[in-house]
Amino acid sequence: MAASYVALLTLCLFLPPLLLVAWKHWRRGRAARHVTVVVLGDVGRSPRMQYHALSLAKSGFSVTLLGFCNSKPHDELLQSDRIQIVRLTDLQRLAVGPHILQYGVKVVFQAVHLLWKLMCTKPAAYVFLQNPPGLPAIAVCWFAGCLCGSKLVVDWHNYGYSIMGLVHGPSHPLVLLAKWYEKLCGRLSHLNLCVTNAMQDDLAENWGIKAVTVYDKPASFFKETPLDLQHQLFMKLSHTYPVFRARSESSDPDTERSAFTERDALSGAVTRLCGRPALLVSSTSWTEDEDFSILLAALEKFEHLIDSGESLPSLVCVITGKGPLKDYYSRLICQKCFRHIQVCTPWLEAEDYPLLLGSADLGVCLHRSSSGLDLPMKVVDMFGCCLPVCAVKFQCLHELVKHEENGLVFEDSEELAIQLQMLFSKFPDPAGKLHQFRKSLRESEQLRWDESWERTVLPLISDT
Repeated sequence: MAASYVALLTLCLFLPPLLLVAWKHWRRGRAARHVTVVVLGDVGRSPRMQYHALSLAKSGFSVTLLGFCNSKPHDELLQSDRIQIVRLTDLQRLAVGPHILQYGVKVVFQAVHLLWKLMCTKPAAYVFLQNPPGLPAIAVCWFAGCLCGSKLVVDWHNYGYSIMGLVHGPSHPLVLLAKWYEKLCGRLSHLNLCVTNAMQDDLAENWGIKAVTVYDKPASFFKETPLDLQHQLFMKLSHTYPVFRARSESSDPDTERSAFTERDALSGAVTRLCGRPALLVSSTSWTEDEDFSILLAALEKFEHLIDSGESLPSLVCVITGKGPLKDYYSRLICQKCFRHIQVCTPWLEAEDYPLLLGSADLGVCLHRSSSGLDLPMKVVDMFGCCLPVCAVKFQCLHELVKHEENGLVFEDSEELAIQLQMLFSKFPDPAGKLHQFRKSLRESEQLRWDESWERTVLPLISDT
């Protein structure tokens, strides 16, 4: 009840000036070649919406990108003279009061703040909105569009209610409210995009929403990293993360060495070290839909195999990302007594992440979709770098990972450990399965984001 009073009072105070600003915008008219992209989250951790903004800019649109600026977006976005980033204020949840009151106050603040920012920006022909999070953004963007003549485009990455259900349970009142809201307000959009055919079918059958599937594709900067750039990256990271430092010193004091590579002092040529560890990479938002205890258990089994005399390399396991469960898993990692495995959990700059993927030997994905209908973009990026992947199985993963063709699919730590043993057996033998997967990815001629976007999204907004 208190949350309702707060919401009503806030709307009474702020709605009249918002409507006045909206009227002025309506009088000015919308700009046919301007698009607003909205992310009610961290822009730097929303690659798909960054790609939308870049593709729109390359297609001749001017773009206003609204979102939280907690981490640095990609340089290409910052350097574009057609893209303006408008910072949204991220209100932290109150530390006192009932949980539902805290949530209510945050939603009301976000609604008023987002509406104000939309009304103060240049009127757009289209508003591209990421969902989730869609509460309260879908209703706010639709309302702003009604006032300014903008058409709302919702890009369905997943369902917000299903993510909330991982924390609160599927029958929690907040989860049921979020589901009702998404189903009702999702129908207000002029155009809907989604990430899989499975989600397209679900939206049509259960929500009455017609959507166009736009698969995630790697951007052009996700590619194999040349050996000299690998060395530069390893040396840069070694200043902060010991796992990248050389295990032994070179006999030549002028030779520059990392854990994986060395640069000759005279010629400047970079070579891979003989007996180097294998580099395994995973990335995560450290949320409930990724169980990293599976990877840790598989690594323990891998260590036992090395101790028992199996011909396997030592491992450097790099898990990138930020999120609420990072501290929990960091404590679990610290409790492990690995001798042949080193684990680090860095947060990388936007430009370093593709370089790391392009330098790694294997990628591991532990994303289990909360809805079963979205696909892990981290695997898309890994494939763009021709990086073989082991991915945990869920409902529609087959739309991306083809078992034994472009990667491997596992269900538990036992199966993952067996796959690690098979892939790293006699590493780095070029005749091994790991090399075969990489060769297959190189030969697959993968479609890139820009080309895919021009085929699927551009005609939709050009026609309307």
